[in-house]
Amino acid sequence: MRIFFLTLAFIFSLTNLFAQSENTKLKITHLTGSFYIYTTYNTYQESRVPANGMYVVTDNGVVMFDTPWDTTQFQPLLDSIKLKHNQKVVMCFATHWHSDKTAGLEYYRQQGIRTYTTVLTDELSKQNNKKRAEFLMVKDTVFQVGQYSFETFYPGQAHTLDNIVIWFKREKILYGGCLIKGADDENLGFLDDGNKTAYAATLKNVQTKFRKPKYIIVAHSDWRNINSLKHSIEMAKKLK
Repeated sequence: MRIFFLTLAFIFSLTNLFAQSENTKLKITHLTGSFYIYTTYNTYQESRVPANGMYVVTDNGVVMFDTPWDTTQFQPLLDSIKLKHNQKVVMCFATHWHSDKTAGLEYYRQQGIRTYTTVLTDELSKQNNKKRAEFLMVKDTVFQVGQYSFETFYPGQAHTLDNIVIWFKREKILYGGCLIKGADDENLGFLDDGNKTAYAATLKNVQTKFRKPKYIIVAHSDWRNINSLKHSIEMAKKLK
């Protein structure tokens, strides 16, 4: 009888943990050093889909890459970062114009955070009635914030016409956003706003410019598998 109740309690605890996981709206995971991945969720084609962003804690404040997809998590993310690191977010970069990257730009600008996109992203955001950044990058740019340096890079059209990636040279962290898919993904996802013909060449531009990354962060899949870029190139080669 005792074994029965222990087993029942174990099953109940697993069920409870699963339910909590299903209801989680914001998850923050340590990547390496002062780098963290934050994940929010939204519904796409009747499925609950994760959306990964990243932030780095510097001596001069926190720099965020992309905004939460879930609009209810704009402030909870700021609150979580403040509680966890006793730092405020000072800059936010969006890597293309879709809402899973730009939805929080206006909110964060109102909080005094410096928000950035490329000029092309701003043009597409304006055309599609999406949120827009305060500061625009006219070319690939290197930023120095506190002790960290990173580079923005536009490799060409692919997932969208404006998708960029972020590269931390010293740490060899490649933030790929929606441009790069997970190593276990079966396709390249939504492509109606992109360029199927150019996709493979664009990914190869990333591969050529940023050699041997230690981490590759993708938007909607597991970012722990370093083969994501190689796998994405193979999928892109099959596009017609």
